[in-house]
Amino acid sequence: MRAIRRFTVRTVLPEPLAALAELAANLRWSWHAPTRELFAAVDPGQWEAVGCDPVRLLGAVRTERLAALAADGRFTARIADAAANLHAYLTEPKWYQSLTDAPRSIAYFSPEYGITAVLPQYSGGLGILAGDHLKAASDLGVPIIGVGLLYKHGYFRQSLSRDAWQLETYPLIDPDNLPLTKVREPDGTALRVTIGLPGLRELVAQVWLAQVGRVPLLLLDTDIEENADGGREITDRLYGGSSEHRLHQEMLLGIGGIRAVRAYCRITGVPQPEVYHTNEGHAGFLGVERIRELTEESGLDFAAALSAVRAGTLFTTHTPVPAGIDRFSHDLVAENFGGDNQSPAVQMEHVLGLGAEDYPGGDPGCFNMAVMGLRLAQRANGVSVLHGAVSREMFGGLWPGFDSPEVPITSVTNGVHAETWVHPAVFELVERELGPGALGEDPFAAVDRLSDKAIWEIRCVLRAALVEEARQRVKDSWIARGASEAELGWTADVLDPDVLTIGFARRVPSYKRLTLMLRDRERLTSLLLDPQRPIQLVIAGKAHPADEGGKRLIQELVRFADEHKVRHRIVFLPNYDMAMAQTLLPGCDVWLNNPLRPLEACGTSGMKAALNGGLNLSIRDGWWDEWFDGENGWAIPTANGVDDPDRRDELEASALYELIEASVSRRFYDRDAAGLPTRWIEMVRHTLSTLGPKVLASRMVRDYVRQLYIPAAASARAVTADGYSGAIELSQWAQRIKSSWPQLQIEHVDAVADSDGNGEGAPRLGGTLHVRALVQLGSITADDLEVQAVYGRVDETDQLRDTHAVALERNGVDDLGRARYEGVVELDRSGPFGYTVRAVPKHPLLSTAAELGLAVLPTEVTVSTSGDGENNFMR
Repeated sequence: MRAIRRFTVRTVLPEPLAALAELAANLRWSWHAPTRELFAAVDPGQWEAVGCDPVRLLGAVRTERLAALAADGRFTARIADAAANLHAYLTEPKWYQSLTDAPRSIAYFSPEYGITAVLPQYSGGLGILAGDHLKAASDLGVPIIGVGLLYKHGYFRQSLSRDAWQLETYPLIDPDNLPLTKVREPDGTALRVTIGLPGLRELVAQVWLAQVGRVPLLLLDTDIEENADGGREITDRLYGGSSEHRLHQEMLLGIGGIRAVRAYCRITGVPQPEVYHTNEGHAGFLGVERIRELTEESGLDFAAALSAVRAGTLFTTHTPVPAGIDRFSHDLVAENFGGDNQSPAVQMEHVLGLGAEDYPGGDPGCFNMAVMGLRLAQRANGVSVLHGAVSREMFGGLWPGFDSPEVPITSVTNGVHAETWVHPAVFELVERELGPGALGEDPFAAVDRLSDKAIWEIRCVLRAALVEEARQRVKDSWIARGASEAELGWTADVLDPDVLTIGFARRVPSYKRLTLMLRDRERLTSLLLDPQRPIQLVIAGKAHPADEGGKRLIQELVRFADEHKVRHRIVFLPNYDMAMAQTLLPGCDVWLNNPLRPLEACGTSGMKAALNGGLNLSIRDGWWDEWFDGENGWAIPTANGVDDPDRRDELEASALYELIEASVSRRFYDRDAAGLPTRWIEMVRHTLSTLGPKVLASRMVRDYVRQLYIPAAASARAVTADGYSGAIELSQWAQRIKSSWPQLQIEHVDAVADSDGNGEGAPRLGGTLHVRALVQLGSITADDLEVQAVYGRVDETDQLRDTHAVALERNGVDDLGRARYEGVVELDRSGPFGYTVRAVPKHPLLSTAAELGLAVLPTEVTVSTSGDGENNFMR
């Protein structure tokens, strides 16, 4: 018989061991090696059997073993030390506490979080990044409150059929057997939040707490008795279900998430957030909920509430392709935010307007979550320098009148949490070589003190660990595919711990090109089987359950890897997750990434490899585009401009083979008299010392704090002070400007080059251009706008490139009532040069001149570069 309900009976620990429960409940153990070692010592066999999960461990250890440990003074002393260390970590001032004017609290919303493999609430890079963000914030003392959903099945587990087709299973997750606790009201009842659904239905969610070091992570769960009519299934699985199902998940995340934060802060006394960070568009409805709060509780109208919400909101986009953005039908959103479910001051039309694709090329029938995220946030960013540029281009339609470089989307390049992703063997070998505490405050400074022999030993240990694990995983996979033990003897010799090992592991959308390496199978085979310089490939990745094309790519790869001739040199490891990644990434000598440029937003897996001394072999996309320096790996040449995708793949695959054959493998196998690949080790040393500090999540979070969180908090305080007077004033000003903007005209422009000393006024390098403009203001005042000279190089079509802007000063009014503006442009570059004049709105509470998306360009241009420009100017 099958149980209709399952639950976990928690162990009652003896008093001397009671602190183990506290240590297990705080996910800091997932990146704090001494705490993990303490749990492993409880019962080493059980520790491995439960997948290194402290909660399951404490539920599985025999009573006799617990009693023996409780009587062991040395062990209880270790527990006391670990508990004291955790307490100090949670209470001592960190970097953030030294800042002034920093936000009192920050809410961070994400649909997924990769904290640890034992809490499977992630699918890929977005979730891993969110988990690393929370961990680094905890380490730095940043007062973040994380918000997400608790999925009953999480993401799927992947296996393969006999014919190499991806299979998915969704194991049931028991929250009581996870490092989670229910958030409770002061009277002890479980916290509940509700959101409205169509037809006067209410969706109820209970709130679980995952304590990530100093950071509370609130996870909303609808699998409770109060929900009916399918409501219990809203949080069933990550990225699954119909469009309506996804919309309800995102409403719960955004609207329910805000209500959970409000309740959590009320219960705990934690300050309400000043800044709200939306990690991708899935949580965008948090802005709608905050607008509703302000209209109903503070009496603001929609426009003023929108101004107040925007000031403290940050939106991070993670996708460089429109297909990666959640879009819902206009009618579906109207059904969920209209009728009885709409707020009196936040009408359905208001909500629809936030996500409308009302720009050239947009679909008027679609509601775009990323567009809503950008409209609800005064600040936005991509996740690498290149991705920022791609995002400005992709979303430029929201800011007409501004060139792509001026679109207000900046970038903060992602980073990774070193304590999570650096293999423990690295720390052990470094301390053995240099002594305890050698890593100190600046671990990368220690790299120069390591001998070549020590660096190579680290790399060999990590490679050997990967080979050992891969052999077991390959065997397990074949058994799951229906093979018998008797026919799997060959798996004991899969891979070679002395062979150059190249890794590739990620999600399997088409643009990441899992099978690019198979483009020329004969050439790949010759590289795998080269008698002097062989390579071996370790590959992993999941296709979305609905992505038949991605599944076919996996099948194609696995079928090649199954071939008898090469199966000892290339393996596909099913069910890629954090646990696998923590051995796979460190164990590879080279990390391969070959997406279609520029479709990789960041690609942090290569960062994790680099922190373990791996070298990157990658298309110059994402983070690699900005940090490749020629000595920390290899850049695969791209065939940009080749329109035929097959031809492009052929060219880039050929370049990949050439790099591996002519450079990568030669450098790996070129050994000195002591058997060390000294040139390879130089690259490893250079990677660790120069790239290491850049790829850290701590650097990333510091960037967010300085560049975005602190300015957002300042803006939020400015608009909310004195009963939201700033928000009211800004919204009224913006409405007046938008209504009056069509009256604004730049009627005449004049430019005069300075004299070259002979009475001539020809433009010359090092000279100046005096620009003057006549502007008909209409009902707009001069204080409402800035008039700029925008200048730069010009191409063959007279389009400005690499532009700069200089503000012109107002200098009187002519006889027709037109304002006169003047200024000077420095001619600091030779060659084709051009300029124009532009008027943009100006207000102290705007973050950039482009914020409102309004700009006026001249309707007529009169140019003079002679010494006499007055007549032209006044014409």
